[in-house]
Amino acid sequence: MGRKILLITTDQQRHDALGCTGGEVARTPAIDALASTGLNFRQARNQSTVCMPERATILTGQYIGSHGVTSNGIPLPADAPNLAAYLKQNGYRTALLGKAHFEPASHTDYFENWAASRGETGPHRGFDHMELCGHTGRAGRSLTHYPQWLRDNFPDEVEGFHEYTSQGGPSGLGGGDTLAPQVWHNPIAREHYHTDWTADRTIAFLDSLDADEDWFVWMSFPDPHHPWDPPQSELHRVDWRDLELPAGYPGSAEKVAEILANKPRHWLEWYEGRGQFNFEVPADLVNARLTADQIREVNAMVHISNELIDEAVGRVVGHIDGLGWGGDTDVFYTTDHGEFQGDFGMLFKGPFHVDGLMRLPLIWRPAPNAGVAPALIEAPVGHVDLAPTICHLAGLKVPDWMQGAALPTTPGDSAKHERTITEWQDSFDGNDVTMRTLYRDGQICTVYEKTSYYDSGDVGELYDLTDDPLQWHNLWHDPARQALKSDLIADLYDNLPEGRAEPLQKVAQV
Repeated sequence: MGRKILLITTDQQRHDALGCTGGEVARTPAIDALASTGLNFRQARNQSTVCMPERATILTGQYIGSHGVTSNGIPLPADAPNLAAYLKQNGYRTALLGKAHFEPASHTDYFENWAASRGETGPHRGFDHMELCGHTGRAGRSLTHYPQWLRDNFPDEVEGFHEYTSQGGPSGLGGGDTLAPQVWHNPIAREHYHTDWTADRTIAFLDSLDADEDWFVWMSFPDPHHPWDPPQSELHRVDWRDLELPAGYPGSAEKVAEILANKPRHWLEWYEGRGQFNFEVPADLVNARLTADQIREVNAMVHISNELIDEAVGRVVGHIDGLGWGGDTDVFYTTDHGEFQGDFGMLFKGPFHVDGLMRLPLIWRPAPNAGVAPALIEAPVGHVDLAPTICHLAGLKVPDWMQGAALPTTPGDSAKHERTITEWQDSFDGNDVTMRTLYRDGQICTVYEKTSYYDSGDVGELYDLTDDPLQWHNLWHDPARQALKSDLIADLYDNLPEGRAEPLQKVAQV
């Protein structure tokens, strides 16, 4: 018999969001408790900095080029081998509650967007049961189970969410006290918000299981991803007026320009509003026009969302304990990617491989009955390692199609974890950017491959995180670093898995 396994993910949560990962604002006692009694991976990084590719990596245990979901809007093939299906084939009960996003979010040809309207909850993609939500309760954006539930039970609360999209793209509408983009004061009752709904549906599924069943449950919160519209009743938790600006906020437009001048040109173009590189960002956003107070208010909203997530996690973990299963349950906590939140004077994300977007909170609380000692783990690991780890817990052979290695359980167990690789391959508004990044030994090296946008050859970024944790000083052309750069580039391509023979096609933007 294997173990009971709870995988908890958030969406767009920075590595420093939690108390146990260095956060100093949001109170996260439930997640901190998981870290203090388990394994806290301090150098975890993703394989992509956007949702669909990274979620496909979590599900498959494969690198981006191998599973083929290289950007948002590309659906993971329904017959792709995946962890949930493998566990189900071997006797596990499986469920996903919350945000899935293996399929385009607005494309009605896919299960995620038509299941709710037909009263279906699976099986799908190896999950016996799926109840899904997105970032809003407005059915016009999200066709999943949550907005339908909200419409059927609390119709007066539907319109309280931010207008997430407008005219086919992300809305630039600002709100709150500072008119920051995608900030909104949501009048919804806290217990009806999608964070608590996701926890409620998870608890209901757990209650349907027998005590002797093995199970894999993925509880996936849509927050703290924009729109930043948590219940207004919770705004007292963090007053944006009291917040310090993030360490990565340069402080002035002149300082931003100085920093970005030494980076590849799309950085400055996007900051100044002269180029659009990511569909998820409002087309009319000009980062250079953001005020310090707007950055503060966005951060406050994120901190509030993080506290609500923590309370939901505590409730679900406590429920598992109440069922008598706590000693046999492994709990994983992570996110898909980060968010600028004011770093470099910017919000949102895009084709930028810096730690604010790549580095992840990753916590694994092994089942207490397994006797694994708590530890801080500094070895570089990634989401590609989650699926093999869960296979080991389930007592199953790691299938050949998984490409990661089981997570280490002691600080010295790092033989299979020397590097992480992160990729971006996307085109929007005629701006085609392909980049691959290696993290190793405190160095981040990003190669920009030749495209219609970057057609000049030698373009890249190199940072020494020991001396430059904010990644303000690009060392790509530093004469003293050329041997190191060559070594890192060789290491990157020596370990980059071969991609699919036939690329998958994008069918939507997100």
